[in-house]
Amino acid sequence: MMDRRSFLQLGAAALGGGLRAAEAAPMPTATLGKSKLKVSRFTLGGAHMRHGGQESAVRIIQRALDLGVTFFDSAHLYNNGESDIAYGKALSKSTRKGILLMGKAHRRDAKGAMQQLEETLQRMNTDYLDLWQCHQVTLQQEVDQILAPGGALEAFIKAKEQGKVRHIGFTGHNDPAVHQRLLEAFDGWETVQHPVNLIDPHHRSFIRNFLPKARAKGLGLVAMKSNGMGGIGRAGIAPIEECLRFTLSQDIDTLVSGVETVEQLEQNVAVVKTAKLMSPQEIAAVLERTKKGPYGDAVEQYKREMSRR
Repeated sequence: MMDRRSFLQLGAAALGGGLRAAEAAPMPTATLGKSKLKVSRFTLGGAHMRHGGQESAVRIIQRALDLGVTFFDSAHLYNNGESDIAYGKALSKSTRKGILLMGKAHRRDAKGAMQQLEETLQRMNTDYLDLWQCHQVTLQQEVDQILAPGGALEAFIKAKEQGKVRHIGFTGHNDPAVHQRLLEAFDGWETVQHPVNLIDPHHRSFIRNFLPKARAKGLGLVAMKSNGMGGIGRAGIAPIEECLRFTLSQDIDTLVSGVETVEQLEQNVAVVKTAKLMSPQEIAAVLERTKKGPYGDAVEQYKREMSRR
């Protein structure tokens, strides 16, 4: 297992010139499915950046801008709204015009979801979101609520009609069958966000069971949990660089990566900018190795059956 400190020490040679070269290198971009948004392949995650406090979060956001990141993630739920507030503090009106902001609402009723959107807009000090997603859908019962009369889907449709959001999608990390039902229920979804990592194919897999279906319908694919919320690293399964490379080598548009420090941000962006994507043969070799374990709920704890009560 290679920790982040070791990665930083060894990364200069591995990444062909190190962090300075990565800073000068262009940020790769992709088109986010049928939304047609042009996004950076690295998306700054909104949850972890706030762990070091508000000033640290603002520094991370501003450094991400310097490194060419154009897509920024947040959610009403993250840090009791403090992640949204960090964007409001870090982004000027002129900066806002050149980047894309993603927010999320976890309320399953239309009124509650719309209230969360209004609060997010106020906290972020912006008039609109480029992408608004129905957050962390875990249970089939939640899908029932979202799709029912007066459910959250009505708020997502209305917010887009009103111009408060440009595009809409949904997220989740527990059960690909839940994602599949949302995908089939409404053709207006434009994006989806779910785990994409090098042990996912071995247990309740989004990569195998859902990702191709979402792509076939033209959705923009936002990957997350490339390191299994730290579980892959803690279990000694793979170093950060390999985790990032594997995820970026799948059929995705962008990777949301959570970082707690500017140093971690720079390391991850360096991989995105300079590391070669894996060949099919390399991917097969990684999966052959990782299927020997450990994998499953013990590592990807967000997939635990108990969360599907």
